[in-house]
Amino acid sequence: MIFNVDEVRKDFPALFQEVYGHPLAYLDNAATTLKPSAVIQAISGYYSTINSNVHRGVHYLSGEATAAFENARENVRRFINAEHGHEVIFTKGATEAINLVAQSFSATNLGRGDEIVVSGLEHHANLVPWQNACRSAGATLKIIPFDEKGEISAEQAGAFLSGKTKLLALTHVSNSLGTLLPVKEIIQVAHRMGIPVLVDGAQGIVHCEVDVRALDCDFYCFSGHKIYGPMGIGILYGKERWLEAMEPYQTGGEMIKSVSYQHATYNDLPYKFEAGTPNVAGAVGLNAALEYMEGLGKENIHNYEKYLLAYTLKALENLPAIRIYGHPGHGAAVISFLMEGIHPYDAGSVIDRFGIAVRTGHHCAQPVMDRLGIPGTIRASLAFYNTTEEIDRLTAALLKVQEMFA
Repeated sequence: MIFNVDEVRKDFPALFQEVYGHPLAYLDNAATTLKPSAVIQAISGYYSTINSNVHRGVHYLSGEATAAFENARENVRRFINAEHGHEVIFTKGATEAINLVAQSFSATNLGRGDEIVVSGLEHHANLVPWQNACRSAGATLKIIPFDEKGEISAEQAGAFLSGKTKLLALTHVSNSLGTLLPVKEIIQVAHRMGIPVLVDGAQGIVHCEVDVRALDCDFYCFSGHKIYGPMGIGILYGKERWLEAMEPYQTGGEMIKSVSYQHATYNDLPYKFEAGTPNVAGAVGLNAALEYMEGLGKENIHNYEKYLLAYTLKALENLPAIRIYGHPGHGAAVISFLMEGIHPYDAGSVIDRFGIAVRTGHHCAQPVMDRLGIPGTIRASLAFYNTTEEIDRLTAALLKVQEMFA
C-alpha cells in the first residue's frame, strides 16, 4: 500500500508510551483522536510567539494573531468547500454548534404545534438541545427509527417529515454504531418539502469527504479534537441566508458592532456568533490538523481505514461468542460489539490491562442502546495510525477475557 503507517506513527508522540507494561494500542478514536507533532507545535508556537487577542489590537502581535486566526477560517472553508468564509463560525465544538442553532434558529422559527425531527441514532448532543427547544416553544420532537442494522433510508426519513417540520437534524456517521447515513439523499427529500437540515459531522468529517455545497446541507458542524486537532475548538457551517436571519444566543465582545446603554447593534457574519475572546490557539491547531491530513492525502487515509476496518471485522467475526451491532462494513471505521455473558465494562477493564484503549458504555447515545435492549457495547474505533498488529493484540485480549469469565 502507498500509505506507510509506520512512518505516519512517528508523527504521533502519544503512541510511544507503555500502559501497564504494554505498548499503547489506541482504539478509542471516536471519543478523541491523538494529535500529530505538527498540531502540538502549532499550538506551542502560537503561545510562544504571537500570543495576542485578535481583531481589536493595532500592535504587531495582534495583527499576526488575527491573520493566523482568519487563515484558519479560510482553510476550514476550503476543506469543507463552503462558498463563503463568513459561513464558517468558530465554536467550542460540535456540541456548542448544535446548541447555537437550537437556540438561535428556534427562537424565530419554532412555535407551538411545530415539529423538529431527528434520527434515532443521535448522540445526546444532537438530541437534548432539540428536546429543550421543543419544550420551550411548545413544539413536538419526532424520532426517525433505525432498522436492525442500525440504518435509516431516505424513504424512512421522508415519512417523518411534514408541513409542520421546521428542521431536520441528523448525524452524518453514528458515533455508537458507525452507521454512515445517506445524508445527501435525505437532504434532497427534506429540501423538496422546504425543510432545512442540520448535519452533525463530528464523526463524518474524519471518515468522509465532506463537501457542504455538494451535500447542500443548511448547517454542518464538527469538533476539532475528533479530526486530530485540539480540544475546545469546533466549527459551525451555516448557509448565509440562515445565519443572517438568526439572532445570536451569546453576546459580548467581538459580536458587537456598536453599543450604547440602551441598545446594541450586532456585528456582521461570522463575528455575530463569536462572542468573547475566541480560542485562537485552538483555531491555529485545527488549521495544522487539516493541513496535516491534506498532506497525507484524504483518499489515502480513507482507503487505509477501509482496509483496517475490513481486517478488524474479519478478526472479530472469527472469534466465538462475539456479536457485532450495526452494519459496520457499510459505515465508518467504528465497530460496536458485545461478548456473550460478559458486561462491556468488565471486558473493557480487562482489555485496558493489556495496554489497549477501547470505549465501553452507551457512547452518549443511551436511547440507541435502549432500542437495542443492551446496556452498552465495547467500541473499537480506528484511525490511520492504527495497525493490523494492534488489531491482533485486541483479538488476543478478547480471548483472554473469555477465558477469565468462562
